Amino acid sequence: MGLINSIGAFVAAQLAAKIIPQTTASLPSAGDDLATEAGAPPRCSVDVAAENAALRKQLAEQAVEVLALKQQLAIYQRKHPHIRVWPRDRVFWTALSLLWGGWKSVLLVVKPETVVRWHRKGFKLFWKIRSTVPARGRPTIAGEIRELIVKMSIENVTWGAPRIRAELALLGHKLAERTVAKYMVRGDRPPSQTWRTFLNNHVGDIAACDFFVVPTATFRVLYVFFVLAHDRRRVLHFNVTTNPYEAWAAQQIVETFPNEPTKKYLIRDNDSTYGAAFRVRLKQIGIEDTPTAPRSPWQNPYAERMVGTFRRECLDHVIILNEAYLKRLLTAFVTYYHDSRTHMSLDCNSPNPREVEPPEKGDVISIPVLGGLHHRYTRQAA
Repeated sequence: MGLINSIGAFVAAQLAAKIIPQTTASLPSAGDDLATEAGAPPRCSVDVAAENAALRKQLAEQAVEVLALKQQLAIYQRKHPHIRVWPRDRVFWTALSLLWGGWKSVLLVVKPETVVRWHRKGFKLFWKIRSTVPARGRPTIAGEIRELIVKMSIENVTWGAPRIRAELALLGHKLAERTVAKYMVRGDRPPSQTWRTFLNNHVGDIAACDFFVVPTATFRVLYVFFVLAHDRRRVLHFNVTTNPYEAWAAQQIVETFPNEPTKKYLIRDNDSTYGAAFRVRLKQIGIEDTPTAPRSPWQNPYAERMVGTFRRECLDHVIILNEAYLKRLLTAFVTYYHDSRTHMSLDCNSPNPREVEPPEKGDVISIPVLGGLHHRYTRQAA
């Protein structure tokens, strides 16, 4: 209604500014009328004012009628195959219908019922805007926080909304528990950890052992026994012999764990060397014996891969002279293996983690290992 009244006031002001001065200039004044008609009976000044007002009203209606006709003519002159009524045209005719009673007599472009319908739509729109209540409720949270909630719920399948909410609070994000529950990812099945998580939780307690043979230059056969830790692929112990037997194998376990056992399970195959004496010694130490199924080397994969590493990266490139030479060679290789050799499964680092050396630390130098079979690269200040 405020818009309509403003338009009406503007139209009335324009009409008054353009029509009334002309009308006033063209109308005779009351004194002139009395002076020019001396022979006629005098007229009252009230009658003259009434006639002037009626004439002004007639001229104003004519001006409004001309304005309405010109507005419709402008609609017809628009370059379009069909008549198009713009919103400003609807506002004009709605305001004119409220200000001038004779608007229907000059309306040609649309039917009068159309203008009435426009007015009703404007009335509804006006009160819809006035009655609209601002949106309320919980404020929206940032997309970064939503992604963090999703990530936590996926990576920690046993966590509920209270746990995630507490974790977010420690990260500086204070949210309601229902908000956290809204964005959590829920699976169709009950929460369960993955196999990788299950194995990672036990990998620190697992060790494996195995034998492999090495031929010498004199066509003899030497036996290498080693114990490997699963968590960082460290070789906990190794030894070389020409005649492995139960007591010797049992003694190697004692040398591997001289004090308290650092592992809980020992995976081995079904070699006859792991006899009763070996199993008794494991039980006395407190390690659970875990043999694999017969003819199933894939059940002891870390030890089998370690045998391949010994062969591919060391033994296949040398000729073994005797037992002492083999032991010295394996000692040097195990040192290189622990301190320098990288593993993809260890985040591309070595069993004994190496620190990242930035370029600012100096130039890269090469340190030969095993007579130049391998090299260790590091940085040295100039």
